[in-house]
Amino acid sequence: MASDQIINVDGSNFESEVLHSETPVLVDFWAAWCGPCRMVAPTLDELAEEMDGKVRIAKLNIDDSQELAVKYGVQSIPSFLLFKKGEVADRLLGAMPKAAFESFISRNV
Repeated sequence: MASDQIINVDGSNFESEVLHSETPVLVDFWAAWCGPCRMVAPTLDELAEEMDGKVRIAKLNIDDSQELAVKYGVQSIPSFLLFKKGEVADRLLGAMPKAAFESFISRNV
């Protein structure tokens, strides 16, 4: 079950939800056909609930928003880009265990 804390972003709301966010945003670049993307989704749901207020989690379907994937150099999925104050602060590639996401977020927030 998807967390209510996770936001879906695309070309129409990426700027307002990610680039202008006061809170750091971890953007999951994913696709429905990607097995590892689906595998990591429950972990992101948990993190969205546990880290509410510290970081926001957003999902961007690359099939629906190819221009954003190209703009941010996403060449394989899942890719996770952490945005702070409108800029990419760090990136993580591939499905990782929860502890790896927690460490990634903690060192950047």
